[in-house]
Amino acid sequence: MTGTEGTRSSAITEDNNWAQPNVVSTRLGPVEYSEYGQGPVIVALHGAMGGYDQSRILAQTIGGEGFRYLAVSRPGYLGTPLSSGESPEAQARLIAALLDALSIESACIMAISGGGPAALFFGHQFPLRCSGLVLVSTCATTIDTPIPFSFKVMQFLARSPFIAKRIGDKMTSDLKAVARRSISEPKLLEQTFADQEIAPLFKAMLRSTGDRMNKRLVGTKNDIRISRYYDYPLEALDLPVLVVHGKCDQHVPFSSHAVVFQNRLKRCTLLAVENGEHVAIFTHRRIVQQAVMDFLKEINRGQNTELKAGASIVSPEPGI
Repeated sequence: MTGTEGTRSSAITEDNNWAQPNVVSTRLGPVEYSEYGQGPVIVALHGAMGGYDQSRILAQTIGGEGFRYLAVSRPGYLGTPLSSGESPEAQARLIAALLDALSIESACIMAISGGGPAALFFGHQFPLRCSGLVLVSTCATTIDTPIPFSFKVMQFLARSPFIAKRIGDKMTSDLKAVARRSISEPKLLEQTFADQEIAPLFKAMLRSTGDRMNKRLVGTKNDIRISRYYDYPLEALDLPVLVVHGKCDQHVPFSSHAVVFQNRLKRCTLLAVENGEHVAIFTHRRIVQQAVMDFLKEINRGQNTELKAGASIVSPEPGI
């Protein structure tokens, strides 16, 4: 039995084992989160069009037992107002304020896509409170890809809750059609939808983007702004970092971001996912989950302190 096989049917993947979302008042503003488990703390941060529900799916997909997960809605998403932290520096301070409110001394940050900037600044601003970072499909520098016109139209129309619901219903009426935008290889798409463990998680993520869409767009617009203008103090980070990135990621290109992390971070391990795109945590879930769980266990045993820049792991399998 491999390490990931041992986590199959784990309670972490069952939504009803997670606490209902709660909004806690911190010294910097309200924060919505849901939690599960006991042990060293992992703060999960979603990407664009997300919320605590997608942070939870991130933890369910690549996490495992033995940890306490806090699945957070970042500012501008669902129950966390944008006023709680607009910049990535402010979002990092908000994470620290949440930990204070919950009497938690330190945590590892697990972030995907648009959650990466807040994670990086938390590691930079609070190195003594950050045991490590797991960065999945995140940007290492600015992104200059054009914003799709369809997003601009959707943003305008979704100002009406009624229209937003109609758009969301239409988006999720054919999940496989929506998934084709993220998984270009037909065989890999079929494998992902056929897998009894991975398909429910992936479908839940796709459905969530259409649920309460108007409460996700404010944060998404802010994330787009951040991705266009921010650079990050990578050389100043001196803590263990696991970078997980698909080599075929079309949204956050591997050569422009994963390689930059590998070259600029002092203590970085890169999992380069062969044939993986932006949603590699689903299409290549088992290899990613194994690497993430090994990393989390190592940093909590204090065995990952000698990671050198340039260390890498290459995914040995084509998918799933």
